[in-house]
Amino acid sequence: MRAISQHTVGGPEVLTEVQLPRPIPGPGEILVRVRAAGLNPTDWKHRALPGLFLPEPPFVLGWDVSGEVAETGIGVALFQPGDEVFGMLPYPGGHGALAEYVVGPARAFARKPTVLDHVQAAAIPLAALTAWQALVDTAGLRAGQRVLIHAAAGGVGHFAVQIAKARGAHVIGTASAPNHDFLRGLGADEVIDYRTTDVAEAVREVDVVLDSIDDDNSIRSLRTLRQGGVLVTLRPMGTGNLAAAADELGVRAIRMLVEDDHAGMVALAELVESGALRPTIAGVFPLAAAAKAHALGDTGRTVGKLVVTVP
Repeated sequence: MRAISQHTVGGPEVLTEVQLPRPIPGPGEILVRVRAAGLNPTDWKHRALPGLFLPEPPFVLGWDVSGEVAETGIGVALFQPGDEVFGMLPYPGGHGALAEYVVGPARAFARKPTVLDHVQAAAIPLAALTAWQALVDTAGLRAGQRVLIHAAAGGVGHFAVQIAKARGAHVIGTASAPNHDFLRGLGADEVIDYRTTDVAEAVREVDVVLDSIDDDNSIRSLRTLRQGGVLVTLRPMGTGNLAAAADELGVRAIRMLVEDDHAGMVALAELVESGALRPTIAGVFPLAAAAKAHALGDTGRTVGKLVVTVP
């Protein structure tokens, strides 16, 4: 099968098309014929930086998948060959979506919503699961609460806005001014330009903060929380300063890393089918042009998600 691999870390130019053996599903696994693979910042970070979550290359990156079940392993009851599925391969060790075929646990997938094509479906899993697990599973966001979402126009952020609105929350999003209309179109109640406004001074009495930027931003954002509120940071590693600052203010700060999640994928599919959740596609590239997709991702200026198609 064709795949996009790398033998060293570096810029997008290290990505090359190779031929690899087609994988075989083990017990509880499915073999998916990949039709599209979504990209996320973790893809270009693992491509470029040594010593993150993966061993030394060679490896095939990609965690977001949409495609058809080609074969099922022993004991798989959820799916049959021919079923259209989408999901996130186990993070971080289950990478490999930039290929014609990939193997993953059956319960990392859900049935692809019929209202989406494979490109749209592949844009959802990792980023939307991150938002769902942060807001719903971790923070317990409820109707009527106020939530502050940093980087709200990004991959995770634009899903978080929609999920929070679907939960009945009042949504405050930060973004540069050119993206304010985009966020209002997603349902954001308030939009703040982080370039011209000190968000930590402008916002008060929120119940939940979702931050994907850095610990300094998280520590400043603790002041926006009401007593007993919770900040969820998507930076799973850091110093103890964040926890200490949260304790002093009588709020909570929780670090999290996204996990593969069948129930979460089913919940996202239901939101999609109801019309409450839609991905924004920043660009679509064929498998052979995966390096160009990575180069665009490296700029950090995309709105929504980049997707690679596998003809």
